[in-house]
Amino acid sequence: MNESSWGPPPAAGYVRRTEHAARIPPAGPARVSREAAQTPPMSIVPDPGDEPEQRPDRPEQRPRKRAGRNLRAAVGVGLGLGILVAVSLFLYKPAFLGVIAAAVVVGVGELSSRLAERKGIRVPLPPLVAGGAAMVLAGYLRGAEGAWVAVAFTALGVLLWRMAGPPDNYLRDVTAGVFVAFYVPFLATFVALMLAADDGSWRVLTFLLLTVVSDTGAYAVGWRLGRRKLAPRISPGKTREGLAGAVVFAMAAGALCMHFLIDDGTWWQGLLLGLGVAASATLGDLGESMIKRDLGIKDMGTLLPGHGGIMDRLDSLLPTAPTVWLLYLAFVGAG
Repeated sequence: MNESSWGPPPAAGYVRRTEHAARIPPAGPARVSREAAQTPPMSIVPDPGDEPEQRPDRPEQRPRKRAGRNLRAAVGVGLGLGILVAVSLFLYKPAFLGVIAAAVVVGVGELSSRLAERKGIRVPLPPLVAGGAAMVLAGYLRGAEGAWVAVAFTALGVLLWRMAGPPDNYLRDVTAGVFVAFYVPFLATFVALMLAADDGSWRVLTFLLLTVVSDTGAYAVGWRLGRRKLAPRISPGKTREGLAGAVVFAMAAGALCMHFLIDDGTWWQGLLLGLGVAASATLGDLGESMIKRDLGIKDMGTLLPGHGGIMDRLDSLLPTAPTVWLLYLAFVGAG
């Protein structure tokens, strides 16, 4: 790089320093100028003694790593939910029915609010809340026929309630409302159908255990051995190895649960039950991931610290419920 690139041309009287002139020490002020010229105009390395509180080697100044989830809160909330489910499930069935209805109401509210915030879709919330609770109750008391009747009236309520508003986006809003009705309360109704059997508490417990074991197996194997992505555009963290882990874990747990917990159940039926749970739980997780990607959100809510919202815990349970109910019906009957 030539000298002209460093700044303006030299002023008049400036003498270019030659090799001979460099040997002659300048006097007085010139010496100071030479020493000053040897000092960089700006130091890019700060003096360690200038501002010690800003030094990066001090522990309090180092950036702290933040985890994506609060592990302590997640474990605490998970234990609390497990105790609530176990107590209500085995002490008083109607109490567990209330737990299902409450989860449905909160889940409908979370999904509806996200649709409104991110897409501007205004689903009719009152008929969805009332109809969702009615579906769960009807399924428990009147079986599948009662649940279908409640579904029909809920859909009709969505259509009529929305008619009270302006006609703009009517089809969009009622279509989303019917989708919410089927996605949350209708699928949850199959848990109430399982609960209505004589050994309903054990059937529901098996359903919950297999879903949790499937998710745990997928996470453990995927974390250790996962290499090939399962659906990178939907959920980049899921791998084919994780899916294989979910299948193996769920099938093993299914064989044990069907043999020891379900009346007239056999181990080979448990293998098929576990396979069905692993497949439906994975599809359910991917389905909600697709919805959240479309909405541009990470979690459906913030109700459960360390977990997100209720819908973030129901993602794999909802589509697994009808799968397990149908397999129970085929293997051991309605009970």
